[in-house]
Amino acid sequence: MLGSTHGTLTTDSRRARVIACGEQPGPAVHGRPADVDDLDVSGRPLYAGVPDLDRFFRPESVAVIGASDAEGRPNTGITRQLMAWAGRVGARLHPVHPTRTAVFGVPCFPSVADLPEQVDLAVVLVADPLPVIEQLAEAKVKFAVAFASGFAETGEEGALAQAQLASAVGRSGLRLLGPNTNLNAFEHFREDLDGPAIALITQSGHQGRPVFALQELGIRLSHWAPTGNEADLETADFISYFAERPEVGAIACYVEGLKDGRSFLLAADRAARRQVPVVAVKVGRTETGARTAASHTGKLTGADTVVDAAMRQYGVIRVDGLDELQDTSALLARAKPPVAEGVVVYSISGGTGAHFADLASEAGLRLPQLSTAKQAELHEWIPPYLSVANPVDNGGHPVGDWRGRKIIDAILDDPEVGVLVCPITGPFPPLSDKLVEDLVAAAEETDKLVCVVWGSPVGTEPAYRERLLGSSRVATFRTVGNCITALRAYFSHHRFVHAYRSPFDEAPRALSPSFRKAQALMRPGQQLSEHAAKQLLRAYGIRVPREQLVTSAAAAVRAAGLVGYPVVMKASGGQIAHKTELGLVKVELTSASQVRDAYRELTDIARYEDVTLDGVLVCQMVERGVEMVVGVTQDELFGPTVTVGLGGVLVEVLRDVAVRVPPFGEEAARDMLGELRGRPLLDGVRGRPPADLDALVEVILRVQRMALELGDVLSELDINPLMVLPRGQGAVALDALAVCR
Repeated sequence: MLGSTHGTLTTDSRRARVIACGEQPGPAVHGRPADVDDLDVSGRPLYAGVPDLDRFFRPESVAVIGASDAEGRPNTGITRQLMAWAGRVGARLHPVHPTRTAVFGVPCFPSVADLPEQVDLAVVLVADPLPVIEQLAEAKVKFAVAFASGFAETGEEGALAQAQLASAVGRSGLRLLGPNTNLNAFEHFREDLDGPAIALITQSGHQGRPVFALQELGIRLSHWAPTGNEADLETADFISYFAERPEVGAIACYVEGLKDGRSFLLAADRAARRQVPVVAVKVGRTETGARTAASHTGKLTGADTVVDAAMRQYGVIRVDGLDELQDTSALLARAKPPVAEGVVVYSISGGTGAHFADLASEAGLRLPQLSTAKQAELHEWIPPYLSVANPVDNGGHPVGDWRGRKIIDAILDDPEVGVLVCPITGPFPPLSDKLVEDLVAAAEETDKLVCVVWGSPVGTEPAYRERLLGSSRVATFRTVGNCITALRAYFSHHRFVHAYRSPFDEAPRALSPSFRKAQALMRPGQQLSEHAAKQLLRAYGIRVPREQLVTSAAAAVRAAGLVGYPVVMKASGGQIAHKTELGLVKVELTSASQVRDAYRELTDIARYEDVTLDGVLVCQMVERGVEMVVGVTQDELFGPTVTVGLGGVLVEVLRDVAVRVPPFGEEAARDMLGELRGRPLLDGVRGRPPADLDALVEVILRVQRMALELGDVLSELDINPLMVLPRGQGAVALDALAVCR
């Protein structure tokens, strides 16, 4: 089940849309060919092509357009760095400049056409890259990098220039990084480090510096993609590429704006299929952050709640700070999958252990109480007056001799324990040195995760610099908060990928029989009346009350008799959004006289409010249940989104909702309910029976199908309230609002 804004595209127009979005035919995924014909019912691609970026990161030949060796010129420093990088990766570098015969002693060519060979990568240092793109296309260059700024980040005129550049790139056949990018892809990556690596993607180069610096702590980085304004190559392209690289253990991202929602979801889906963690800082949580991001990169930031939901759906781990990006990426890249989810806190201080345990428990980590037998074993080496239930307090002295290693091994031997965390608030040699030695030695011999929080603000101590940072098996943190954030992400990631089944595999490719019925109800640019909106729901199999639309008091009385007392009466018209506020709803009417009076009152109010009616609805009175809201809204990046939450007249006050971006399946629909603060109401409170969750989930899935098929004509749908009846009795849409695009 997928979301889209183009539910009625023809095969040819779908193909055109895929190509226009920059999607390329990709390799087989789970045995299925990913070509441009593999589209969902809305015309969107179901698989992401993986761009072959090997020759971008490891070219055999490079051209530098605008190369210089003149002192004081910006291009000179860039040329010098590129020459050093080309030497490291074994690439032949060719300077290009119209008036120079050599640059730094290397022969220089006057134009692209004069290059002695077809090059893999062209680095464009000129202010206007557009004319150069056409020259590169004629020379069949595979990749180009444009450093120039002054494009979409500067406003409307710059956005137009960027669109022209993107169009030229699209015609050329080459792939472009930038514009408004930098030299980060050509940094000096350490090659003496081993183990799984972090691949880094940033839209703002400086924001990747803290992650890049992890190399100084012994953590390997394999690539850095500074995507800039993303006129062509985008974050999603690099996620897809890095997810396929065997050396990449985690992908770290700093994202200011997503270029295309669907391509991002497909890339995240590819990473999830391959169980490669993606950790991201996404700017735009606040209005100020969103505005700043747009001014910097010229992209849509998107509604943050939708971005957040989309990331969760596909296992992208969102963090807030660059320090969290560092620590979480490093842990996920290097740590083996957990053998158990229990976390034990081990410290020399009862206060330190209790503090960490409080914060960890509040964050949702599981701190199991150790068994009586395990506690007795620990008390062989720890004084009996100290607590060893978890946290384990050793009192200090046992870490200084043979007992320290015995305690650590005994904790790690517990089958419920998957992680041992030792917070060390500050160095206290020689005991802290011996403690670190034991922790490192134990970590080398276990398949369980050992974490240390080194709390010293100095960070120059040999135990930290030489032993902890020298170990690839101990995860070392400088703050308790970052340790807990990383551990929570560690468990969440492995739970997610273990259960992950791609929703794209089950996406519908053919329109349902409901589509034609619903399409006939659409009125472009108009809001449907409640009666028409309910017909739309009925077309998709969503239950509505028995009701009749009438245009006279006498007809209202006859309808009430057929519907069955008591009844509800409502004004129905395309201009009415909030009937209750205008007094256009009458409930619990039990007699013909009440029905006649209600009809007259409703029509009088409508005339007074200058509201045009198509009639008055006489509706079945539905027994009380749990009032929910289920709806569809359009997001600029992701297209239709589906929302569920507590409904009724206070829906905008409570704001207790969960959002998903199609495609999603039944499990995701159930997970939406678990995110609601009011979830206990559905389980039954104060003697009320449990609600029919199966019926509610079915409505969510039917609404998603409606959003998918009608995405190009349905702007907004609001079912409120959806009355969820007791278990086994279903759910009834008591009111509905639909707005056509």
